[in-house]
Amino acid sequence: MAYHGGNLEVGTDRIAAAVAERTGSSSYIVTQPDSLRWHIPSKAFRPTESPALARFLGHVDRVVTIHGYGRRSMFTTVLLGGRNRRLAAHIASHLRDALPSYEVIDEIDDIPKPLRGIHADNPVNLPREHGVQIELPPRVRGNGPFWNGWDGAWPTPHTDDLIEGLTAAIATA
Repeated sequence: MAYHGGNLEVGTDRIAAAVAERTGSSSYIVTQPDSLRWHIPSKAFRPTESPALARFLGHVDRVVTIHGYGRRSMFTTVLLGGRNRRLAAHIASHLRDALPSYEVIDEIDDIPKPLRGIHADNPVNLPREHGVQIELPPRVRGNGPFWNGWDGAWPTPHTDDLIEGLTAAIATA
């Protein structure tokens, strides 16, 4: 899932779509138009108010949500929250291999409270087995000129490595 895609948390929708396509997984993606940057809190996405979200959550056992964030001194830190801690550890091990230039944090107490994704009403926690909320800094989502020899096409090298790591994790979960 990615429900802050488009112009808000840039790249999250494209990453979620690419991973879903490569793994044959279902996806639920909200993409805001370029003219809109409206942050709706995750727990405000309610299946009771969205038949599409209700259908999606009704047929999945667990979910991975892709979010973006930006904080000083954390531009190379990937955070794995959500209530499915076993799945978070599994994904984290794959991302550590795929993204050696990044710190991957899956210990819930080491994640800033607003980014933990553990609220009961957060859609990542509504499926039977709950899920993992992945918070990605701008660079790994493809924002910024950080890659030597890169031709400018999407995905950037770091984003491609992220997608490969997520694909491997989901395929072996």
